[in-house]
Amino acid sequence: MPRPRYAQVSLDATAYYHCVSRCVRRAFLCGVDSASGNSFEHRRAWIEDKLLELAQIFCIDLCSYAVMSNHYHSVLHINKHQALSLSNHEVIERWQRIFKGSSLSQRFTRNETLTQAELTALSQQVTLWRERLMNISWFMRCMNESIARQANEEDSCSGRFWEGRYKCQALLDESALAACMAYVDLNPIRAAIEKKPETSKYTSIRTRIRTAKSAVIPNHPNQQVKTLMPFAGNPRKGMPAGLPFRLTDYIKLVDWTGRIMRNDKRGYINNELSPILERLNIEPKHWHYMTQHFESRFKGLVGSAYKLKQTCQQLGYIRTPGITACQQYLP
Repeated sequence: MPRPRYAQVSLDATAYYHCVSRCVRRAFLCGVDSASGNSFEHRRAWIEDKLLELAQIFCIDLCSYAVMSNHYHSVLHINKHQALSLSNHEVIERWQRIFKGSSLSQRFTRNETLTQAELTALSQQVTLWRERLMNISWFMRCMNESIARQANEEDSCSGRFWEGRYKCQALLDESALAACMAYVDLNPIRAAIEKKPETSKYTSIRTRIRTAKSAVIPNHPNQQVKTLMPFAGNPRKGMPAGLPFRLTDYIKLVDWTGRIMRNDKRGYINNELSPILERLNIEPKHWHYMTQHFESRFKGLVGSAYKLKQTCQQLGYIRTPGITACQQYLP
């Protein structure tokens, strides 16, 4: 039986999560329907645009994404610090970019005078909205409902468009985060849809590479893609907010991994191994396997065996799901 979201998403364990949503219809989400011959490729842009839009509204950073023919991947970071630092006015403004809000919030944004009782009631609403703005379930709900409505209108039909639950994996440490992001960015290559990361449409790696090519200092967070979570460099004291890797290291890593997958060179290691693998203490052969089988090999929690046991204990799990795979591939 699938575990409830509160047992899978815990900020005490990690702020990073891999989410996957799949279409239930016979017709593809974004591909070509072999039965009718109709093309739905334009819907891939719907997904990409909505992901980038919601990442600017929610206090949730978009680390990587890939839009495929009948599903999409996203690696998300819950930005609790940002959510708690927002003023009440900022919370209301963000929430009303998605929903109507309430009569009180609408009056507040029009600078109308509210009584003390009304201000107290509004404060309670803002507290709830602030929590929702850093809630992955609400992010995915806004994401999927919007796309489903668009698709249903285009198809002139009603009914379920997505599977009932999106799949969610908690990424407990840097090794799991790097492996999952590379797995997501290389999805089109693994499916033989694209040949190179820089030409893989509707992926975060393509967007990052395009921006990096025109940047003076590509590893500087301020010169990276504004709509994606920046790479802040190797962990250090006083490190700015961002992914704990260098952008250029990650791009090299994805390219190296993609070449091995594409040429099917199992066991072959490039002479210029990316430093990120050495720092994360991951065997190249294990890295190759993980970036092809991340979803199927790992359970809802992914990280080193020590981190996995620690997190399961915090969440009150009786057993430790996925411990064998984590011991083997993420020591």
